[in-house]
This record gives sequence, structure tokens and C-alpha cells, in this order.
Amino acid sequence: MSADLSNSYGGAPSLASLLDRSLYTDTLDCVHCGLCLTSCPTYRATGRETASPRGRIYLMRGLAEGLLEDTEVLEEEAFLCLGCRACESACPSGVHYGEMLENARSAIRTEQAREGRLPLAAKIERFALREIVPRAGRLSFVVSLLGIAQTLRLDRLMMKVVPARLAEMMALAPPVPAAKDRCAMPPLTSAVGERKGRVALFEGCIMSEFFGRVNDATRLVLSRAGYEVIVPEAQGCCGALQAHSGDLNFAHDLARENVRAFGDDLGDIDAVIVTSAGCSAALRDGEAWLGESGAKLAGGVRDILEFLDEVDLDLEFKPIAKRACYDDPCHLIHAQGIASAPRRLLNKIPKLELVPHANPEACCGAAGIYNLTQPDMSKRVLSPKVESLAAAKPQIVATANPGCAMQIASGLEEAGVNASVVHPIELIEQATRP
Repeated sequence: MSADLSNSYGGAPSLASLLDRSLYTDTLDCVHCGLCLTSCPTYRATGRETASPRGRIYLMRGLAEGLLEDTEVLEEEAFLCLGCRACESACPSGVHYGEMLENARSAIRTEQAREGRLPLAAKIERFALREIVPRAGRLSFVVSLLGIAQTLRLDRLMMKVVPARLAEMMALAPPVPAAKDRCAMPPLTSAVGERKGRVALFEGCIMSEFFGRVNDATRLVLSRAGYEVIVPEAQGCCGALQAHSGDLNFAHDLARENVRAFGDDLGDIDAVIVTSAGCSAALRDGEAWLGESGAKLAGGVRDILEFLDEVDLDLEFKPIAKRACYDDPCHLIHAQGIASAPRRLLNKIPKLELVPHANPEACCGAAGIYNLTQPDMSKRVLSPKVESLAAAKPQIVATANPGCAMQIASGLEEAGVNASVVHPIELIEQATRP
């Protein structure tokens, strides 16, 4: 095999010419040891080598070298992957699989669009992720319409008459919060007592509309802990969903907007606090996405649970007499290596019984909007998660990512498991409330 990309790209299919040239070099880091196989949800579900991390890497390498003539198998497997990055935690060679996957998906979608064969589902996905999700006004309008439909129970009626596939998608939508929980965050929240520092809060797009209570709980806990909290007005969508879908250039544009939004404040704050694991993982990719211009923002990002665990959290915790399971979001434990901090914080709450369940670090199948684009595989991945949680008999399931929260809540409800799904910061806020 030759590493001379000028030759290998010259005779390769057109898709290969779109791949980031560094991707080929990255594929050589994989020694095909197979230690990633048991950690891969799609490999466990199918048993196919091509549905494993090393199989997909081999397909990418074959394409870059001009040895893979039929690109359909790579197109299929690249989007069947959940992007959970559990393989990165298992890999002894430090392969950056997540970055390679995003580059491969971007090349695939670019080539499909150029050839006029972009699938209809991908067109709809791209429209939603470009024209609705990152546009605050439009997203708020759509969510408001959903809220009206839920109030009038029109959503339940529609689910009975629309095609089964669409009904399944509608069932995943969480209840739209009350208007007071969807209001803009105050631009400044003062520290309670002696000020220990100053932080900026990243609101996110889906978080603001469906999980505003999580952002508000974060703001309150930080304030009680002695931190002044600012919320830059010009911030926007982090680009995670767009990058996962193969729209990498658009994701990079969103990242540049956030670099500009936080730029003036970065020299005067201790951290950029993020409440969604997917968002914090994407923001931390700023240097890889944008180079030096994204490095400063990326270096300042802290997940709220990571930050509270790092600082001297001198707060009095009141008891919460509940039985709870903590479930690790993939982009917190695998993409950022944060596993112990959430558990240490939850263990500070008196009478909160934190009970283990089988394989909490396994993917739940949400993976951004994977549960919408790959519903069958998503359900296969979710099933063992629901079974393990049901066996633990929790009253509360705590997880730190909105997609995971919606996916797990839907799965528990369908299985008849009566447990509320919350973000850990909500329990911390409740326990530290004056």
C-alpha cells in the first residue's frame, strides 16, 4: 500500500477526492486489533465486520487508495454508525475515529449532492438542521406549534392516522415546557456571597427550547457557588447535529459564529459552561474544526458537572430520599472522558441512593437524531439499556444529554417503567435550594 496520496487520489473514485487528505494518514493508526468490536453497538447488533469501527476504517482506507470501487457499502455503514465513540475509549492506539467519521460523512453527502442523488430523507434532514434548528426564532415557532398540538392532543390524534414511521418519530417528541421555561436567560446573574469567579453559560438550541429548566438550574447552582454567570447574547447552535449528519462545513460556520460571540468575554471568564454533553464535545472540537481561531474557545469549555467537581463546591446539600441511576452519555464519557465527576456530585446529596445498572456507558441509541434516521437500529441499541434500568428499579434516571434524556424517557415509558428522567444538575439544584 502506498501512502502517496497524489497517486492514490488521482486514480480513485470522485468521492475519494473529497476526503480530507489527513484522513488517509489517520486510518493507518488503526492496527485492526479488534479491541473495539465488543464496544461497538452496531457490530454487537449485526455481527458484520463492515459494521465495526475497524471495518469502516478499512473501507475509508480502501476508498482513499482507490481500491474500493463500489462506494455504496461505505455510504451505508458510515451512516449506520451511531458515532458514540466508545471505540475510542477501547482503542489502545488512540485512533480519532469520531473525526474520521465526520470527514467521511461530509465527503459522502457532498458527492451525493453533486451527483444529484442526495436521498430525500437527507434533504429534509439538511433543511431542518440548516434552516430551523440553528435559527432561534424559527425553532421557537415550530416548538410552539408542537406545544399547541400537544395541549389539544392533536399529536395523539395524528399518530393514529399518519404512517407508522412518522408516528414513531412523533412519539419521541418530549412535552413542550411551559412558556416561562422557554424564556431567554438573564444576561447576568450575580454571585451569591463572596464572588469566586466569573463564567459564561452556553445555552444551546434544543436545550433552550426543551430543557430550559436545566440551563436555569445550572445558572442558580453556579450563582450559589459564588460564580457570576453571563450569557452572551449572540451565541447560537454548536454545530454538533450538523457535523454528525455530514454537513461539516455548515457546522464549522456555526462554530465560527460562537467564536465571535464569546470572543470578547473569553479573557475575562474562568470557563464556558455547557449543560449538554453533545454540545460540549462539539465546542471542544473547535481547534480541530477551525484551527487556532477555535482553540481558545475550545480550551475554555467545561461541562457543568466537570466544572463543579473541579472547584471547591462549598454548598450545603439537603437530602433527596430517592433511588437513582446515573447513565453516561456517550459524548461525555467517551468523547470527553468524564465519568466519575457526575457520580461524585450525586453522592454529595444525602439519602440519594445511587444504584448501579448494567453497562451504563453503553449507547442508548439516540445519537443526535439517529433515532429518527435509523429507527430500527436505534431501538435495538436502546433495548438492553431499558432492560438494565428496569432491573435496577430506580425512581430517577439521571443523564447529562438532551437526546439521551428523550430517548431513555421514551423507552422507559414504552416498557412501563415509572421513573423520571432528569439532568444531574437538576438534582443538585434541588438539593442546594435555600
